[in-house]
Amino acid sequence: MIQQPELTVIMPVYNVEKYLPRALEHLAKQSNPNFKLLIVNDGSTDNTRKIAESYRNDFHDLKIINKPNGGLSDARNVGIDNVDTPYFTFHDGDDWVDSGYTDFFVRAFHEHPEAAMVSCGFWLDYENKKGSVPATKKKVNGMKEKLRSYQLICNPLGSLFDNHFLATPVKGYTWNKGYKLSVVRQNHLRFMGNLAFMEDQIFNVQYLAKTDGFYCDSTPLYHYWQRKDSMVHNFNLKMIPDNFRANYIILKTMIRSLWQEHKKEKGSEQELLEASERDQR
Repeated sequence: MIQQPELTVIMPVYNVEKYLPRALEHLAKQSNPNFKLLIVNDGSTDNTRKIAESYRNDFHDLKIINKPNGGLSDARNVGIDNVDTPYFTFHDGDDWVDSGYTDFFVRAFHEHPEAAMVSCGFWLDYENKKGSVPATKKKVNGMKEKLRSYQLICNPLGSLFDNHFLATPVKGYTWNKGYKLSVVRQNHLRFMGNLAFMEDQIFNVQYLAKTDGFYCDSTPLYHYWQRKDSMVHNFNLKMIPDNFRANYIILKTMIRSLWQEHKKEKGSEQELLEASERDQR
């Protein structure tokens, strides 16, 4: 008897008929198949919807939401609104994953109940190169305090330049992160619209600012397909003001949360000092 799934994989898709079969075939071969797959079809005009429908029998629980085109942030928000499992993650329709991907999130949350967010590493895969390349050779493992978490996630240059020298096995993406639905619901967290990019970094920083506990294992499990025609690899003028706007929001959120944490620690130290003084009387 299959237990109630604990994880939902949200897959926003838009005109990815060329890549979607690969994504779904890899997801269908997970070592832990007990998860829900939620495909949000964001107004695709090609065969994306038809392809998604053809894989219904390959998953224990597949839901497809077809909506008018509203952009990636809107599709992600619609996905979150329809999650009914304790944990969720995201998956882009042009990428694919290794067999231990879904099991990683469930296992990481079980083994580290103090973690509000968990993250795995990822591969880089190129159209003109054979084989998968780890995003970085840096090894990261274990629970991280808040400042270190921000350092691992934030990339101030966003996608303006090829900045692999700033690479970490974490970065600001959503597809190698696991989230707790309760955190999102309690804090009314949403993805921002009207941004050309970096909306994922903003969401992750705002999520971490409301929580304590981040767990990372840099073992790569997600394959990030480097498409030449993808939005993040094609510079446009809107990226410049959006980069400044996004970094302002991120920096403000980080400073505020770190200051609040500092005050909380100082308050705890004062309480301990007062308790010690009382004991000595």
